[in-house]
Amino acid sequence: MTNNKHPYRAKIIPVSQGEPRPLWSVMIPTYNCAEYLRETLTSVLAQDPGAEVMQIEVIDDHSTQDDPEAVVKELGQGRVHFYRQPENVGYIRNFETCLERSRGQFIHILHSDDYVRDGFYCKLQRAFEENSEIGAAFCRHIYMDEYGHWQSISHLEKPESGIVPNWLEQIAAGQRITTPSIVVKRDVYEKLGGFDRRFSCCGEDWEMWVRIATEYPIWFEVEPLAVYRVKRLGSLTERSVKTNKLVQDMRKATEIIESYLPEYLPPTVADKLTSQARETYAGWAVETAGNLLATGDVDATVSQLQEALKCSRSARIWRWMIRVLCFAGIGWLGRKCRSMVTLNRENVVSCQDVTGH
Repeated sequence: MTNNKHPYRAKIIPVSQGEPRPLWSVMIPTYNCAEYLRETLTSVLAQDPGAEVMQIEVIDDHSTQDDPEAVVKELGQGRVHFYRQPENVGYIRNFETCLERSRGQFIHILHSDDYVRDGFYCKLQRAFEENSEIGAAFCRHIYMDEYGHWQSISHLEKPESGIVPNWLEQIAAGQRITTPSIVVKRDVYEKLGGFDRRFSCCGEDWEMWVRIATEYPIWFEVEPLAVYRVKRLGSLTERSVKTNKLVQDMRKATEIIESYLPEYLPPTVADKLTSQARETYAGWAVETAGNLLATGDVDATVSQLQEALKCSRSARIWRWMIRVLCFAGIGWLGRKCRSMVTLNRENVVSCQDVTGH
């Protein structure tokens, strides 16, 4: 699946002959989160093999609430390059800039609120050196909250590090990789193009990892060497969870993948995987609807349920919907009743104060 001037994917031009080619390009997109950038840069610089081997660059999408350049100057000491977009271009265009400005053989896009653990670059480099046919390599990742506390760890794809068999069938059924945990060869992006521009908040990464898996074997490292921040306060993902945009984008990703998956898998297998993905993201919407109902946000709850049913109307989703809404609704009604009792008591006391009875 070559780029072929795809209308929604940037064409990634090969690096010009004669231009310096480091082994690594660590490209760090950022936007209004300089407070976390310090930890991100520190994790990379601790593993820095030198400028001839690793390009390190921060790509700022015209931040307005903080000063990432100051952090780069302080920590980078001239070692880290900083590029600022002349205007806010959006996160996917900023990713494109990362790919276009990269010069290394291997590209690591590292969000500026995530970080890597010691050994990330050495171990994934070894994977490429020992398996020239792979197009990308990824490791297990740790989920942390907005305060940096570790919460959970991603799925163990196989008991030992190595190429994952039938990886396309696994990744096509739903997102399993966070962007900071994966490294992709630059010539893979040159062949397949950049991230799809049809997304507003998420889904572009999953679609990309599926696209790569249609053409290349993928390596998996069992050690968790990347740490991903979940629902950072004010982040794009956190804001999207409160609306139905997140589920809309994941449904869109499913539809895009569904359009080309039969080229690489038997139709019955492709249909089964697509149904699994649709059911997964319908489940996301139902769970979000339950959380919203528990807070009393009925309009947002209805919107989420509508999106869930656009993803899947399977019997499993209907059962899940009834169960989640019953529990959330009972909790909400309980709080509503307690609130009304408290209000009535306050009114009684107020009347007694006025009448003296």
